[in-house]
Amino acid sequence: MRKTWFLYILLLALYANAFGQQRQYSTTDREAIKQFALANQSLDEHLYDGAISQLEQAIKADPKFVEAHAQLADVLRMRRVYKPAIMHFLKVIELDPEYNRAVYLKIGDCELTAAMYEPALHHLEKYLTYPNITPQNIAYAQKLIADCKFSIQALKQPVSFVPVNMGPEINTAADEYLPVATADESTLIFTRKIDNNEDFYKSVKLNNNWQKAGYLSNIINTSAYNEGAQSISQDGKYLFFTGCNRPDGLGRCDIYIAQKKGNDWAKPFSLSAPVNTSGWEAQPSISADGRTLYFVSNRKGGYGGYDIWKSTLSDKGWSEPENMGPQINTAYDEQSPFIHPDDSTFYFSSNGWPGMGGKDLFVSRLGKDGKWQKPENLGYPINSSGDENGLTLTANGSFAFFSSNNLKGFGGYDIYTFELPPNLRPNIVTYVKGTVADKKTKQPLEAAVEIIDLQKNIPVYQDYSSTDLGEFLATLSAGKNYGLNISREGYLFYSDNFSLIGLKDKKAFDLSVLLAPIEVGNKVILRNIFFDTNKFELRAESKAELQKLIEFLQLNPTVKIEISGYTDDVGNTETNIALSEKRANSVYQYLSANGILATRLVYKGYGEAQPIAPNTSDENRALNRRTEFMIIAK
Repeated sequence: MRKTWFLYILLLALYANAFGQQRQYSTTDREAIKQFALANQSLDEHLYDGAISQLEQAIKADPKFVEAHAQLADVLRMRRVYKPAIMHFLKVIELDPEYNRAVYLKIGDCELTAAMYEPALHHLEKYLTYPNITPQNIAYAQKLIADCKFSIQALKQPVSFVPVNMGPEINTAADEYLPVATADESTLIFTRKIDNNEDFYKSVKLNNNWQKAGYLSNIINTSAYNEGAQSISQDGKYLFFTGCNRPDGLGRCDIYIAQKKGNDWAKPFSLSAPVNTSGWEAQPSISADGRTLYFVSNRKGGYGGYDIWKSTLSDKGWSEPENMGPQINTAYDEQSPFIHPDDSTFYFSSNGWPGMGGKDLFVSRLGKDGKWQKPENLGYPINSSGDENGLTLTANGSFAFFSSNNLKGFGGYDIYTFELPPNLRPNIVTYVKGTVADKKTKQPLEAAVEIIDLQKNIPVYQDYSSTDLGEFLATLSAGKNYGLNISREGYLFYSDNFSLIGLKDKKAFDLSVLLAPIEVGNKVILRNIFFDTNKFELRAESKAELQKLIEFLQLNPTVKIEISGYTDDVGNTETNIALSEKRANSVYQYLSANGILATRLVYKGYGEAQPIAPNTSDENRALNRRTEFMIIAK
């Protein structure tokens, strides 16, 4: 018996040392001390339920046993049972306010998690009044104080938040989460977890209603591994996703890509180094142009535990990833990146920036200097004292998707949508969607599709229309002037223009493009050749279109063309013919100066002749003011 009693006393002494103090205990009750020592032995053996019961017995034996209250509060906090933990921390403060300064940090942490912001702030500020606190603990307390102050104000200024369950077509008794939609909102892909296995499911929208979701693909989904945390390209052709513990992986989790082939998908492959490492890479988000990949990693060189990184695609492959920097990442964790199709609005979750507690959702916008601005918390009640993750948006930016297990859905995590408050929305984005076919046979064609920012003369989209249906889709951000070029060997190219400067609505462009074979008499309207009013000097934005024409002539060295200029019916006929001829000559001179033999070129001005639309409106007159080329020999 003496030996056992000695062991109890020894355990108590060790506990006192662990608390950083040498002192007499606040009780002399033998049963309380016995249960307290047994509890510490249980803790050493990780028997937490037993330890909780024994600490409760110690407190029952002596309700004023400070050390037992403190220990029980610590265990409950570790088990994330916050409200009972708070009760016992408060009892410690009541019994002995100067018992241990760490109590004030711990109770503040618990109260913040329980959304008790005012008392949390009081206790955390009390903690910082003590001397000789480590720099790490000072920084942590200050971070929690910032959370409290933000939350107190956020509760006074709630944002609009009306979540709507997406219904039984999407949600089941299992867990559904991480939804992503294509730009035209015709397809929704999400993760469903059944029997602890994560797979992708897909729903399509018909007549504005989501249809019952089905299994995405036996080629992507597996029974042996989990697939999740995905990002879909805006046209729905490429799926980036996270795969963990796969035999072809480099680390615990890696990023994979799969390409759609007809009605199914090609076998996915790992992005490999330098994107993937021996560490943890996950949660990809691909930019609208498909050239920048944002993802989460715990690789070396970060600011915290999990940081957001980005890699850009070039002719040489994916670049060495670059950390998003202190404008996004903190000493804590940043996850769930989502880059909107405007390529300048970035959503993510973080427990490092001031928030409501746990992980909150934030938005950062790209400044005019090309740097990401300080993140903005999406506010309460979008964010809460719990964890918020996995926000994605529709391309038009009006609605967001998320998942929750707190809203009494169909079971587990369900997918919801809600209208995003206007101040939290991205820039206006629309999309151009179309099909490409042979003009004669009407059969679908695989063709190169390129969209160019005409002001910067850089491509913002480069891909091919699908082989089976000839389909393509690309998003366009407002405030820019775009040129579209569609080409295929053996055919004349197609040119179109989308001026989104001053765009206020989100009307999509739907095209049916018929490519004509290279035959004498066939024409192309060059819709991205620009002149100022009554001028014939080529504007700088014309350069991209002219380069396409040069490339066409280089690829078809026997072809000869006529460059034709046209005007509307404003002004007299002679003046219009002269102006149109000078404009055609400007194109002729540009081509000649850039390596195209003059013997292959002729030019002519037709003035207001051959209109393609009635000259009855400004819009129609703009269509008639045009430059064309026609095949005259091949």
